Amino acid sequence: MNLKTLTHTENYINDEHRYGAHNYHPLPVVLNRGEGIYVWDVEGKKYVDFLSAYSAVNQGHSNPKIINALTDQAQQLALTSRAFYNDKFSQFAKMATVQFGFDMMLPMNTGAEAVETAIKLARKWGYQKKGVSENQAEIVVCENNFHGRTTTIVSFSSDTVAQNDFGPFTPGFLRIPYNDPKALEKVLLERPNIVGFLVEPIQGEAGVNTPDDGYMRAVQELCNKNNVLFMADEIQTGIGRTGSLLAVCGNCSCESSCEQQPETYARPDVLILGKALGGGVYPVSAVLANKQIMEVFQPGEHGSTFGGNPVASAVGMASLSVIQDEKLTQNARRLGKIFRAQLNAFKSESNVLVDVRGRGLLNAILINDSSEGSLAWDICVGLKEKGLLAKPTHGNIIRFAPPLLINEDQLQSCIDMIIDTLREFDTIHK
Repeated sequence: MNLKTLTHTENYINDEHRYGAHNYHPLPVVLNRGEGIYVWDVEGKKYVDFLSAYSAVNQGHSNPKIINALTDQAQQLALTSRAFYNDKFSQFAKMATVQFGFDMMLPMNTGAEAVETAIKLARKWGYQKKGVSENQAEIVVCENNFHGRTTTIVSFSSDTVAQNDFGPFTPGFLRIPYNDPKALEKVLLERPNIVGFLVEPIQGEAGVNTPDDGYMRAVQELCNKNNVLFMADEIQTGIGRTGSLLAVCGNCSCESSCEQQPETYARPDVLILGKALGGGVYPVSAVLANKQIMEVFQPGEHGSTFGGNPVASAVGMASLSVIQDEKLTQNARRLGKIFRAQLNAFKSESNVLVDVRGRGLLNAILINDSSEGSLAWDICVGLKEKGLLAKPTHGNIIRFAPPLLINEDQLQSCIDMIIDTLREFDTIHK
């Protein structure tokens, strides 16, 4: 009897399918090593990582400066809880607040925790500072948002997959269209109990929906006018990914102050960070705001055992330093233009490629298929075979987000792989 011998990949996938919850649908590749822009699977095959753990690995896999910060601090002092002071969090908080231009920072671990923190902050500010009646505060969000998967956050999702069978849902949220200042203006005029507007400057999970250049500026002005907190979720878009330190700055082309472009520059009242703040090696997130907002939190009202721990603080500082010292923001801006220009040039001859969109090195292509179809998935499998890892979102959209330290030659090689793969599917789907 001939029994098929399973590969290492098949064994790992089978065991995960048997013993792990089925809450993800990964590509059929099992990775066990990473360095820079590359990862290797258990069979020894090398790939370019074009997803970067949803932008958590902006600084590249196993960045030496970040790894050294992690290991050095872990060997000295890893966790105290916030019951005591530690000598690293104060340095991290000072560095982050200075770099992003806020007075205070509240540290958490995951992106969803940071969003939950911002929601609590906005509500408490609304009751204590704006004078909204208790339990009447409302927060405006956008359609097709993705801010996490906690029960409160999925309460205001427009994704039925995120909501089905998870109710009852948390009240107090209003959804409006994205990239529509008039819709925001209307709801702010009609609802006096609104305390915050929570928005992604670019909607990543929705397919890299990129708003008009003036959208963020218009949002800030409307929130200021109506005494509402402008809350920017930069968990995926922040820390250099879009060619600006923050995507909320718009199409920034300056090297220092984004305020040189007043028509696109915007500054949120509440900034939410995560993912790349941990350099791809440790979960680190944070909410930043000025004192008159953050001071509504008093001891015992919100916190986290691990938030602001010494390892997280050391990693966070190293992660921010790498972005600045290696000029990764500028690299993302320059190479993103090359990526979109070449994919757009190919679009005119392709049956499969419908649209190219993005900013910096956060980009996506729209595939000529329905959102229920498998073409985008099949293209990603084809890319995997060529040595490039990407993943579909919303069925017919493929997101491309390599580590920001990728160089032009490496990017060109990846562009060639993407175009070659699309050409192959063009032949099949004439």
